[in-house]
Amino acid sequence: MGSVKVWLEAFRLRTLPLSLSCIIIGSSLAFTNNSFDVSIFCLLLITTVLLQILSNLANDYGDTQHGADNHERLGPVRAVQSGAITKIQMKYAIFILTLLCLLSGITLLFFSFGPAQWKFILVFFMLGIGAIIAAIKYTAGKNPYGYKGYGDVFVFLFFGLIGVLGSAFLYMNSFELSFVLPAIAIGMLSTGVLNINNIRDMEGDAKAGKYTIPVRLGRKKAGIYHLFLIMGGLISFGSYIVFFTESLESWAFVLITPFLLKNIISMLCEKDAMKIDKQLKVLALSSFFVSLLFSFGLIIHQL
Repeated sequence: MGSVKVWLEAFRLRTLPLSLSCIIIGSSLAFTNNSFDVSIFCLLLITTVLLQILSNLANDYGDTQHGADNHERLGPVRAVQSGAITKIQMKYAIFILTLLCLLSGITLLFFSFGPAQWKFILVFFMLGIGAIIAAIKYTAGKNPYGYKGYGDVFVFLFFGLIGVLGSAFLYMNSFELSFVLPAIAIGMLSTGVLNINNIRDMEGDAKAGKYTIPVRLGRKKAGIYHLFLIMGGLISFGSYIVFFTESLESWAFVLITPFLLKNIISMLCEKDAMKIDKQLKVLALSSFFVSLLFSFGLIIHQL
């Protein structure tokens, strides 16, 4: 059933830092409210990692199923498309990951709320089910939403609003409206990563009937959309610091802005798909380090 190396490549572990960014931000915000808990943090990390791997496997399977992954595609080789993992094996893996996500998620909810707060448990359980469905239905199954251009919306929600606000709520058992700003910030940066992926794959996606935002907008407008996402993310981070915290330390995130500005210029001007592909790693890592510096600043200021 495929070597360990093949499965690790299919897991696409390089995508994990970005997926953990919203958890890091939500946890640091909870820390500033004296609500941090190590057990909840560890369970959040485990659940998020499992969800991201589930999403990656489902994406591998789904894009091969619908023809978006083929020999012309740039980027890392997909396991199912290359034949390294069969469709049946991938289905089993998706099923196992789904069960692990449920187990980890339910454990997290009981650590956070306890059995008495069953209403909160029910709400977050439904959100968890939604996250699992979203992870699978992005490109897999009938009528995948990623093929209709809705991937950006779901990334913004789950890597931004739900990821940050939800994780903070699991610590605090309460909602803080000001947290919406950093949630929007990382949501926009994460959507920017997807946008680069979709710009790179525009030609192949159009042939496969995958109508992503760049396919719908065209190359030039997709670059302008990218500018909006990255600048919107930076402005949202800055706005939270200015209006809702006295943490000067959190401004450390601006150290990463040169990389982000270079990324914007590349996505506005670059035509070569191979060079566009290299910008994926640049933005993913830059977004992760922006989240780290912003969060560490909040924590250091609180100490």
